[in-house]
Amino acid sequence: MKYQQLARDIIQHVGGKENVNSVVHCITRLRFKLKDESKANTEALNKMDGVVTVRKSGGQYQVVIGNHVADVYKAVVAEGGFEAKGEVDQDEEKGSLLNRFIDMISGIFTPILAVLVASGVLKGFNALFVAVGLLDEQGGTYQILNAIGDGLFYFLPVILGYTAMKKFGGTPFLGMVIAMALVYPDLEGIPGASEPLYTLFAGTMFESPVYIEFLGIPVILMTYSMSVIPIIIATFFAAKLETTFAKVVPNVLKMFLVPLLTMLIIIPLTFIIIGPIATWASQLLGAASVGIYDLSPIIAGIFIGGLWLVFVMFGLHWGLVPVALNNFATLGQDPILALIFAHSFALAGALMAVIIRTKNQKTKTLTPPAIVSAIFGVTEPGMYGVALPLKWPFIYTVISSAVGGAILGVFGTIGYNMAGLGVFQIPSFIHPEEGLNLSFVASIIAMIVAAVLAFVLTYFFGGIGKQEAEEESANEETSNNSETEVKSEEITSPLTGEMRKLEEIDDTAFASGALGKGIAIEPTDGKLVSPVSGTISALFPTKHAIGITSDNGAEILIHVGLDTVQLDGKYFETSLQQGERVEKGQELLTFDIEGIQKAGFQITTPVVVTNHDQYQLKIIEQSSVTSESTVIELTSK
Repeated sequence: MKYQQLARDIIQHVGGKENVNSVVHCITRLRFKLKDESKANTEALNKMDGVVTVRKSGGQYQVVIGNHVADVYKAVVAEGGFEAKGEVDQDEEKGSLLNRFIDMISGIFTPILAVLVASGVLKGFNALFVAVGLLDEQGGTYQILNAIGDGLFYFLPVILGYTAMKKFGGTPFLGMVIAMALVYPDLEGIPGASEPLYTLFAGTMFESPVYIEFLGIPVILMTYSMSVIPIIIATFFAAKLETTFAKVVPNVLKMFLVPLLTMLIIIPLTFIIIGPIATWASQLLGAASVGIYDLSPIIAGIFIGGLWLVFVMFGLHWGLVPVALNNFATLGQDPILALIFAHSFALAGALMAVIIRTKNQKTKTLTPPAIVSAIFGVTEPGMYGVALPLKWPFIYTVISSAVGGAILGVFGTIGYNMAGLGVFQIPSFIHPEEGLNLSFVASIIAMIVAAVLAFVLTYFFGGIGKQEAEEESANEETSNNSETEVKSEEITSPLTGEMRKLEEIDDTAFASGALGKGIAIEPTDGKLVSPVSGTISALFPTKHAIGITSDNGAEILIHVGLDTVQLDGKYFETSLQQGERVEKGQELLTFDIEGIQKAGFQITTPVVVTNHDQYQLKIIEQSSVTSESTVIELTSK
């Protein structure tokens, strides 16, 4: 593998694979979550060939690589085995609890963002087709389209069983099997098909009918389809349990006995413990919402409207649906679900700001269809795919939803029939007798205010684009730190040999220009001299590469051979030290061309200006060069 040695060196200098909780990559950098950042050798990494610089931000240890980061990432994962072992656990204490939770959720949802957005858009349009009379809810076309759009959401726990189990370091298919048991149709259909055996906590808000038992223990059934948190909790503990069993079960039985024992313990515990907790939390939320509304519709609007997306995330929103259904059945109207009306438009507003501010192409691609879904009342794609990973858009959506809910509470907006969400909820606010009254107008005002407020907050205070800007300027960061005033410069060849175009050499990092612009030389003499007068700013321990800052401010990197870092200094000799001053034409190091080639390495030597952005750079093209040949002219901008 081309980047195998670089990957080994990076892993070693971040403290070894045992110090790595997880590693991902973005457009230019490897993003490590380390157990102990003090174990990382930042100085060595900064000097390493193939690493542009190191940054620490947001609880991440970021190793900037350049355009070929995806290839380096593959090598790092292969060398460290991080795909199987890089679990997120209690040792990962970097960042706030909120940041760690968001990182976990976004990591679980990232693999399914494309299909999540696609399903959300289809689901929204299908509802629109029904609303305008193009489709009949009883017709086959609607049913098929609904199955396509709603299928992922209904079986979302199964998909999350895979991604969450992988995130936590367990066997993904085991996570899927756990989720399949939770959404098993025969279990979900029991409450509607039979009488309860008995009722727990009768007469209280936690009254729970029991339809089945497991080994004599009552099981409180709930609906797990379309839920998120129960399967994440289940897979978290399943991954831990699977790891424990894998250590103690004999190898001859491990293949089937480890998953068997894990399933036999985790699935019943999920039904017995997670189910009741979620059920009772939903019931408590429903009772609390009614109590708050009776106390103050405005406070209820802030509470219910603002936190609706949070309720959805934890599956607690099911506690409000029975309250609303009961209100429709007994009163013919419901004020509770009316208070959540603004949330999807607040999310759409925040996402619109993201589109304008972001420089990340993937985010730009995912966000427009997520806006469409949000307007149609399907918020999962925008929430899990964009707002929550970026954190601040989600926070501002919650704040704006609360403001919208308060407006709805002030004017006493009420729903007169059970409707969909988003734009499909608007008709439910039309009064049966008064028509478009003040409370209906208030719903439109709340919708606009929530969307505009979320847009403004996200646009100006969401920090969108800052991270992407850092990515684009990653290669400029070390260059711009120089306090030396840049002036025009003539750079002579540090070697005698044949000159080549940099983009033609067999090294992606240099050929792409990620590490600077310049030339390459095929040396015919094993003596490297200084191309300028200045100071040695970097001298790699392996002696195969050297950085020089000229008296006029040019920063030059000379790398003798390709991948020669693997030689660990063999065939290279120098008596110079970092920080020493050198004069133009002074010998810097010597190297054994024949020995390097016999070891299987190319001697092609890139000579690049790393702070080229500060100059007008001109290559003096020629076939053969000596230490007296001017090869690059720099003119200050």
